[in-house]
Amino acid sequence: MDIAKNHSFKDKVVVVTGAGGVLCAYFAREIAKTGAKVALLDINLESAENYAAEIRAEGNIAKAYQTNVLDLENIKATRDAIAADFGTCDILINGAGGNNPKATTDNEFEEFDLPAGTKSFFELDKGGIEFIFNLNYLGTLLPTQVFAKDMIGKKGANIVNISSMNAFTPLTKIPAYSGAKAAISNFTQWLAVYFSKVGIRCNAIAPGFLVSNQNRGLLFDADGNPPPRANKILTNTPMGRFGEADELIGGILFLMDENYASFVNGVVLPIDGAFSAYSGV
Repeated sequence: MDIAKNHSFKDKVVVVTGAGGVLCAYFAREIAKTGAKVALLDINLESAENYAAEIRAEGNIAKAYQTNVLDLENIKATRDAIAADFGTCDILINGAGGNNPKATTDNEFEEFDLPAGTKSFFELDKGGIEFIFNLNYLGTLLPTQVFAKDMIGKKGANIVNISSMNAFTPLTKIPAYSGAKAAISNFTQWLAVYFSKVGIRCNAIAPGFLVSNQNRGLLFDADGNPPPRANKILTNTPMGRFGEADELIGGILFLMDENYASFVNGVVLPIDGAFSAYSGV
């Protein structure tokens, strides 16, 4: 089903960060189908431009902008370029983020006599941890500082952040990423309160485990069966399956749309097959 047809953002300027990645590029493509003018921001200009070209080939409006979400002056320059091309921002999707293997442990639990070479909590790399917190938290805060200034007082203005179900319950092995996404959920609520008097709503989605071309090899073996860690995910997902990228867009469009969600503010919406709600018993 083409969910986008239920929403109209005609002539609205929607800024999507992290849009050089598969998931946020998909969000941009679906949002463009609503009539919005979509700005795809990513540090990888070539990737963002390829996706923007696909959107334009479908008859919709999009342009890519090379942007480092950790560089405040660069973000400001991007804002000025978007304003010249499309007008000022109406809706901001903060999609930039990610994890780093330098801040991921090899073991789920600390144990006596771990095998030699195991990267435990004690060997996590300080630089890797800083990168994750900067990319996820500052990479959401700084674009919000820049673009929200132009959104004040605009009808239907709102921000959608990307949190994670591990913000509700931290996953093993990834303490920095879990902590950074918990910070995004908290920041989303903070922004909702802070901007409540000037007409900017702020919400977030918290995706669960999704299947994509990028991670299919991690979630399934050559025979199509989940390896042990992936099987744990399925066992603890009451719906008993992984999600698909297109199962996120309905939540995003709902939160974006003033006609549907005008009184929805400060919400972190889990889209995870009830993973975050399940205690395991």
